[in-house]
Amino acid sequence: MRLISFLVRYSPRSMFVAVAAGVVCGAVNTGLLALFNVVLRGQGTYARATLIWGFVVLCLSLPATRFISEALLARVSQGALFRLRLQLCRQIAAAPLRHLEKLGTHRLLAALTDDIPTITGALVFIPALCINIVVVITGLGYLGLLSARVLLSVLGFLLLGIVAYQLSVFRATREFRAARRHLDDLFNHFRDLTGGIKEIKLHRRRRRAFLSGVLEGTAASLRARNVAGVTIHAAAGSWGQTLIFIIVGLILFALPSLQAIELPTLTAYTVTLLYLMSPLQVIMNTAPFLSRAGVAMQKVEALGMELSAIGADDQTAAEPGDDLKLGSLEMRGVVHTYRREGEDNNFTLGPINLTILPGEIVFLTGGNGSGKTTFAKLLTGLYVPEAGEILLNGEAVNDESREFYRQHFSVVFSDFHLFESLLGMNKASLDDRARERLAQLQLEHKVQIKDGAFSTTELSQGQRKRLALLTAYMEDRPIYIFDEWAADQDPQFKEIFYFQLLPELKARGKAVLVISHDDRFYHIADRIMRLDYGKVVALDGQADYVTAAPVAEGSGAS
Repeated sequence: MRLISFLVRYSPRSMFVAVAAGVVCGAVNTGLLALFNVVLRGQGTYARATLIWGFVVLCLSLPATRFISEALLARVSQGALFRLRLQLCRQIAAAPLRHLEKLGTHRLLAALTDDIPTITGALVFIPALCINIVVVITGLGYLGLLSARVLLSVLGFLLLGIVAYQLSVFRATREFRAARRHLDDLFNHFRDLTGGIKEIKLHRRRRRAFLSGVLEGTAASLRARNVAGVTIHAAAGSWGQTLIFIIVGLILFALPSLQAIELPTLTAYTVTLLYLMSPLQVIMNTAPFLSRAGVAMQKVEALGMELSAIGADDQTAAEPGDDLKLGSLEMRGVVHTYRREGEDNNFTLGPINLTILPGEIVFLTGGNGSGKTTFAKLLTGLYVPEAGEILLNGEAVNDESREFYRQHFSVVFSDFHLFESLLGMNKASLDDRARERLAQLQLEHKVQIKDGAFSTTELSQGQRKRLALLTAYMEDRPIYIFDEWAADQDPQFKEIFYFQLLPELKARGKAVLVISHDDRFYHIADRIMRLDYGKVVALDGQADYVTAAPVAEGSGAS
């Protein structure tokens, strides 16, 4: 029912037409059955020509109505699925970064890579399911025309079978829900496997404990739950099929002794019930897919509501490049509090007071865990501060302007993601400009670019970072942030980065924030600030670290 309501919400008019066509298709099926029974019973009520023409009309109507119903339902189901998939992706893209991190990548991937395909697989059966349900209903209606008293007896047995079947379905659905919870855990283990493959290879006991204990245990639980759910459905389906034969047997052997039934009526009942076995079997065989799809739909809807409940970033800002100018960027008393992994107490970053101006280079230093990357996310508007404010060109950044504010930044994070093409770039002379940068980054022999797409991204980490830097260059934003960018570069290219690329950005009037531990390059900075466990502290005894003169070459953080 959850899937049907989902389709009705998407396109009620098309669903109405499709269901109406399905009803006609089911009625035509039953009409053919009734016609055959009339011929077999040898009743002379209808002329032979009438029966023949009736047969021709029904045979022509059957494929037409079936095609209309199935085609419309397929169109509606795939359209609804298309919208659901894009809606979920847009909700993920619009949700605040901090909330996405709390949800976990494994939950998002499970919804996109398992729940959506599960729903897709079930929607394939919707057209045939609707038609067969109508066939069963119209078939029972035809039985009522033959004998209302016999139909009541049949419905009594069917009711018992349906109750028993539904009880089994409820239990199977519980198993599928449990399996879906295990699937979230399994995707989390997959992330551990791919992200921690080096650590797994280097530690045999860890590998055995992970594969044989953690991963295998979760996978086994998932398998057991799915097998249990499918097995329950199979048992219920077998019972349903057997029930039809029991009803036929009771009609043939029991009812004639209880009440007088004409042989033609008895024959018609038997033929009709046997004819209905195939549609009933289709309905029961579809039930496991619908149960799993219902659980998947529930998960997707719950995730969607959770993403909507936490709010969304404003997506209505002006397009990047319309008016991206930097006069000044100021942080006033900015504070952000969060809980770090493996710690019980909250970590507080700030209060931070900082002004960044065009055409200057600011270095941010500090030990691991001091909050440097979190500071970068705050500065770029990916995190929203709990206290204080950020001002761009003298205007406070708020929920309405935060999306536009973010467009002022080109960032290469330490955990950057490299797309396979220069998405969202101005196509005018894009390839030529990118090739110039490829040569400057010494990648022209490794990577070619055509229509904004890289020929390959299968490179070393340092080379991939250069491609990410190229992407940042092509964005041409007013503010650049590099989070430990030079950590994976060889000594020669480190010097190119610090002595050529950064001064070039400065000369172009860009504001540059560099998160770095390379203290031998600190002298190129206009200003240096250091974080120590979330607090801004002076560097080398300079009290006015925000407006201090460049540090002499060779000085550095301890």
